[in-house]
Amino acid sequence: MLEHVPTLEEIVAWGGYIGLFVIIFSETGLFVGFFLPGDSLLFTAGLFAARGQLDIVVLIALLLTAAILGNSTGYLIGRKAGQALYNRPQSRFFRRDHLLKTKEFYEKYGAFTIVMAQFMPFARTFAPVVAGIGEMQYRRFITFNVLGAILWVNSMTLLGYFLGTLVPGIRDYLEYVIAAIIFVSVLPVGIKYLQHRRESRKAGQTSVTRDPDPAS
Repeated sequence: MLEHVPTLEEIVAWGGYIGLFVIIFSETGLFVGFFLPGDSLLFTAGLFAARGQLDIVVLIALLLTAAILGNSTGYLIGRKAGQALYNRPQSRFFRRDHLLKTKEFYEKYGAFTIVMAQFMPFARTFAPVVAGIGEMQYRRFITFNVLGAILWVNSMTLLGYFLGTLVPGIRDYLEYVIAAIIFVSVLPVGIKYLQHRRESRKAGQTSVTRDPDPAS
């Protein structure tokens, strides 16, 4: 059992630029990264930049590169592995259920899923893979990839940077801010789940209504 789970501030302080690059690349490009704290980590890195411990320009450039390369890696994995990934058994390092949920989301929203998934935990790991399996044209994929990475990295990092600059005492409320970020991040997933349940319930009620009366 781990005696001490490192906080986000400890991760940023210990890992620095290289650690942040590896974590963001892993979360966007490797199956083992689905559990990593991308949004809150970017926000915390922005706070470090506000305190002068990281350079905000270098930080954003590095994280953009990590996200774009990570997404591209996921896309290539999908192109190479193809449909076999859908039949791969679930394990500690591969969440088949997350892959299938992302596939449903992709089928509904198309290529724009690559952008929206950047703000959704779990989906950001699997959306590029689904695009690769679906053989989306790479030129089209890279356009949405870059757009999503720019919006995600800049919004989360600059939010931390400006709040850290304008609200010096925000560090005392970091846990609450991060909790709010996580809540907003998973909100689309929750809404999608509730919509799916409601549609399934309606479909079930319609089916019962249309079924002929066996006694008639």
